[in-house]
Amino acid sequence: MNKNETYEITIEDFTKDGEGVGHIEGMAVFVKDTVPGDVAVIKIIKLKKNYAYGRLMEVITPSRYRVEPVCDKARQCGGCIFQHVSYERQLEFKLKHVRDCLKRIGGIENADELITGICGMDEPYHYRNKAQFPVGRDKEGKVITGFYAGHSHNIIDTEKCFIQAKVNEEILACVRKYIEDYNITTYSEEEHKGLVRHVLTRVGFTTGEIMVCLVINGKKLPHSEVLVERLKGIEGMTSICLNVNTEKTNKILGNECITLWGEDYITDYLGDVKFRISPLSFYQVNPVQTEKLYGKALEYAGLTGSETVWDVYCGIGTISLFLAKKAKHVHGVEIVPEAIEDAELNSSINDITNTTFYVGKAEEVLPREYEKNGIHADVIVVDPPRKGCDIKALETIIKMEPKRIVYVSCDPATLARDVKWLSENGYELKCGEAYDQFCFSGHVETVVQLVNIGVKPDYTVRL
Repeated sequence: MNKNETYEITIEDFTKDGEGVGHIEGMAVFVKDTVPGDVAVIKIIKLKKNYAYGRLMEVITPSRYRVEPVCDKARQCGGCIFQHVSYERQLEFKLKHVRDCLKRIGGIENADELITGICGMDEPYHYRNKAQFPVGRDKEGKVITGFYAGHSHNIIDTEKCFIQAKVNEEILACVRKYIEDYNITTYSEEEHKGLVRHVLTRVGFTTGEIMVCLVINGKKLPHSEVLVERLKGIEGMTSICLNVNTEKTNKILGNECITLWGEDYITDYLGDVKFRISPLSFYQVNPVQTEKLYGKALEYAGLTGSETVWDVYCGIGTISLFLAKKAKHVHGVEIVPEAIEDAELNSSINDITNTTFYVGKAEEVLPREYEKNGIHADVIVVDPPRKGCDIKALETIIKMEPKRIVYVSCDPATLARDVKWLSENGYELKCGEAYDQFCFSGHVETVVQLVNIGVKPDYTVRL
């Protein structure tokens, strides 16, 4: 096999990043934009000792799972890696990925039985309630907005996105025309010059409330009153604001927000719990699937009203408030101070009084509150970042001896690692389910229940 030469290949499987994989002369070759079952002509673009990367040149015989992408930018854009794959096959791949990680990393031999299935969406389009559109100009000087190409910061000009809220099309058209009409500069990462960096939108799927926030490399937006008047004409517009980010950084949002019109926030509901959402708030982007996932987490918690519950990595209290309606008391811990402020505010606006929130690292707060202040736990829910749980936090969780641990995960590999550790320290994986929160991406969420086998559980989810 030689670089820059073309070969015929049969694609056999996916990688976790959505690349097709096949073999040429016994060597694994990874090819973006292919589907298991494709017979294709590829060009070798990178050749390593034990594997290679190829570029798709032509599909000779398409896989039965191959479909025509609904978006004409799908192959260029880094947002949707699976639009050329049938939704049914996407779900199969994600479920297999979760089960395989639990078997290979977690040592759970019967993972196929314990992870009972994957919950997909009835309508996997237009599901995101938050979008962050980079703003720039093309070679002719025309204003462009859209998403970055895969593994780059090159903006793919996108006027219509099939996974974002439909109202974003109207919002972007309005912002683009305003920038062109008043010759507003757009930000250049290379030069660290220009004013408008991103357009952030949030949409309350239940309330219909809309927020538009322009991220700017400065303190003021020229002719902002014109933009406000134009955006106000969009039905549901509730909040128009600026976010100040003058740093030379890839981080999208700065710490300062300036309200130009309306409220400082929008509101939305998950189930019957109301949340107040600011530009800086963390809030799950797929409310339909989030409600289902949290409902399953609540089921796995098995609350009767007498339990003390810890919600570790609680964020703005989304899971905490679901749990609080069924528990005696919920303690939440989160490292981000602003998130805890939001959690306390969300408790207040829902008249929920049986919650206590702590700012700090889980591995520091848990030992302090358990060992020094004697706060125990009947049930512990963890929803960690992609890196999984800190080992010190896990060690304290074991010391607290909860009857059940409910683990919500956004990364099957770190979930499997932590499940293995918990399994070696007195807990048994009883059941779980995968959730497709990010349709057409490679990401998958999972929720599992672990039971303390050192005590007789009073609740076990039946398979």
